[in-house]
Formats: sequence, C-alpha cells, structure tokens
Amino acid sequence: MRAGRLLSILLLLQNRGRMTAGELAAELEVSVRTVYRDVDALSEAGVPVYADRGRAGGFQLLGGYRTRLTGLSEDEARSLALAGLPDAAAELGLGTVLGAAQLKLFAALPEQLRAGAGQVAERFYLDVPGWHREIERIAQLSDVADAVWRTRRLRVDYHRWDGSAVTRTLEPLGLVLKAGVWYLVARCDCSDRTYRVSRIVTMSDAGEFARPDAFDLAEYWRAWSEGFQQRLYPETATVRLSPLGRRLVPVYLGSVGAEAMKTAQAEGAQPDEDGWCTVRLPVEAGRPGVGELLRFGPDLEVLEPERLRTAVADAIAATAARYAR
Repeated sequence: MRAGRLLSILLLLQNRGRMTAGELAAELEVSVRTVYRDVDALSEAGVPVYADRGRAGGFQLLGGYRTRLTGLSEDEARSLALAGLPDAAAELGLGTVLGAAQLKLFAALPEQLRAGAGQVAERFYLDVPGWHREIERIAQLSDVADAVWRTRRLRVDYHRWDGSAVTRTLEPLGLVLKAGVWYLVARCDCSDRTYRVSRIVTMSDAGEFARPDAFDLAEYWRAWSEGFQQRLYPETATVRLSPLGRRLVPVYLGSVGAEAMKTAQAEGAQPDEDGWCTVRLPVEAGRPGVGELLRFGPDLEVLEPERLRTAVADAIAATAARYAR
C-alpha cells in the first residue's frame, strides 16, 4: 500500500512539477503528515525531492529526474476502460486506481505527447447522463462489480418494476451504465437476463462459477436494447403534427422519435396547406402512451388507431372540465 503511494507521489511530481503537501494529500486521500513522512522516505531512498518553504513553496524533483517505474497493476489496467468516466470509476471502487493508472501512462509518454494528452483533458469532457438524470448512487455497486471481476455467484433479493420481490441466484457477467442507470447482466437458470442494480435489496456470495467463453457483453446489450425498445413501444400511431410538433418529437420521444421523423422524411411525408404533416410515431401501451401524446398539446392530433384517438380526446375533455370548474 505504501509502496504504491510513494510511486504515486513520485509520478505526480514528475508530471505536474511543484505540488504542496496539501495538494498531494488531496490527490492521495491521506493526511498532510503522511505526505511529509512519504517524502522523507523517498529522499532516504535516493530520489532527489526537495522542498521550497513559504506560501508559494512545495515539493518538486530536481530538474531532469525521471522514473520509468510505470508498470500497471491489474486493477489499474481495468480502470483505464473508464478513463472518460471518473464518476463511474469511483462508483465501481476504481477511482484511486484510475488516477494512478493515468499518472503512469503520462509518465511513460515523451514530453511532447504528454503535453498533448494533457490538453485533451483540458479541452474535452465527457458527461454521460441526460439533463434530467444523474448517475445512480448505489451503495452496493462496488460489491456487485467485485463479483463480476472475480466471477462469484450472488444470491440476491430483487424488487421488480411492479414492486413484487423475488430471490434469485445470479452469475454476474457484466455491468452496463445506460443514461445514468446501472444494469447488471447475469445468467440465471441458464438464460442471460438484465437487472437494474438499484433494485437489488440484499445480496450474499454464493460461490464461484465458470464464465462462459462465448459471451459478448456488447453484443448482448445491443440485442437486449433492441428487444426492450420493441417491448416499450409495441404500438404505432398515425398522427398529424404542426411545425412546432415536429420539432418537439425528438425532445419528447428521444432517439425513437428522431428515428421516426427520419423515416417519415425518407418516405416523402410533406406538410399540407396548413403546414401540418402526417407521420407514424411509436407509442407505449396503455396510459403511458396517452400521456406521451398529451405532452404535445395542440400541436398533435391522433388519427389512428381510433381507440387511441378516443383515449386522448377523453383525457383532453376531462382536463378541460377540471379547469372549467
């Protein structure tokens, strides 16, 4: 543990130049006193670290000193896949090792390339969740990730979307972060399934399992996502949209709505003399689908199916009656 910290101090000073004890302590998540002890240990080991006193002081290496001790540990190598997602790395328990891995990579680069890599971090930032959703903060996420890394079965109590509770024995195969929500892909009863991590109430270790060699997480997620979208939008509605309504479709229906508008354009849909255009939109089943269409207000008219048109009209009439009181 201390050896890794000493190396981190060395690499920080090598990559960033002068740093105060407080800055080093914040980076390493240790006390300032620990930093002073570690710097003394580096000096005793022959590393040319010296300190400048005063308000503008700090520790730095003698000019030209460099180390090539840049071998990555297993955890650090794993963490590099999350280099653009520091918050996600922290949730998985890989925050500090990600920082150490990045330091080692910077130290191994020639100075010109190292400067360019630093400019990328200064000028580009990846923010994954949508505007109305943050990444879920889940206390047991790092434990789930550990089970994925070590191929350990989990015995879980799980709350389904309808509120019912089930107990399952899972073989964790991978974790997916989608729009701020963590999902666990796991094998259960010889089939691969998807579980929302935040709905795992309790879990316990249930022994080791053999990970299937042929399993491809990215391919599974692509196929599952397509199937989920089809299940989420089982119906199609023929609607008329005003010019504003057409602009609102991607806003209210996301990528599904944007794809529907592209299809309508490719099929030659043209505005009528009033500027309205007839298109086909994917719709959720039941009340959620009615609610999605009501969001458009007067800028959308449902034409078909008649059942859906009637449901939307009834909802509008009931709302009007409520406000007329």
